[in-house]
Amino acid sequence: MTHTGESIVAPAVRPLDAYGAPHGHAQRPASRPAAPPMIDTAPDQAPVRNRLLGALPPSEIALLTPYLERVSLEQRAQLFAPEQPIAHVYFPDTAVISLVSRLEDGRSVEVGTAGSEGMAGLSLFLAEDTSSFEAFAQIAGTAHRMDAKEFVRLAATSEALHRMLLRYTQAFLTQVAQTAACNGAHLVEERCARWLLMTSDRVDGDEFALTHEFLAFMLGVRRAGVTVTMRALQDAGIIAYGRGRIGIVDRAALEAVSCECYRVVRDHFERLLPGERPSATPSAQS
Repeated sequence: MTHTGESIVAPAVRPLDAYGAPHGHAQRPASRPAAPPMIDTAPDQAPVRNRLLGALPPSEIALLTPYLERVSLEQRAQLFAPEQPIAHVYFPDTAVISLVSRLEDGRSVEVGTAGSEGMAGLSLFLAEDTSSFEAFAQIAGTAHRMDAKEFVRLAATSEALHRMLLRYTQAFLTQVAQTAACNGAHLVEERCARWLLMTSDRVDGDEFALTHEFLAFMLGVRRAGVTVTMRALQDAGIIAYGRGRIGIVDRAALEAVSCECYRVVRDHFERLLPGERPSATPSAQS
């Protein structure tokens, strides 16, 4: 996607307690950046829903658990900036993360997304401590994060984690390449349907918070074009939207509207990262 609007930087990463509630009650003024969150040492009773982590053997999950911290990501929360050291990697549970490349002329291009099927911070696995891209939360939700140094150490010492990260890297590269082809070859209606389906898969549900303005940002098109497309999909009974939320009513019909790119990426992920999304894997410690 391409965009010429304001920068998406709204630091809002909050550690959660054992019951999923943010720590602290005081709200910071909107004009002041939030300080880095404190590490929460309270035990986290919520299950790890991340598919990449859930595919690991129980012994490997136990190895990683002490280094995982559960956090809440608000929409547009910046996780790391381009050409800056990556402090943490993120394994989304219900959040969806977007990777964006910023061009010299001020435009922004979305190069990939990560949800419950994967992670953000893959550069560290590839022996690079910075990223060429900005990462931010496109859909608010929860994630488990890990300190960058611990991640590098564990990725090198855990054979199962290393092997899973190799498979995820291949799947993610397929997504990036297919997204580039889709943006250059397919209509807005097809790309919109693809994006909604991919997001639905990543949040593991048919309803999520999303405005026309933000969807236009992600697709790199004018908001008016998104509004026309969404109205047509709603009139056809395929989706429903209102008050900043979008719901998929007829998934089969939406897949019919989408281009083949959705199926190519979905099938590749299913082949490389097989199995159902975990719902009750061992909990992590914040």
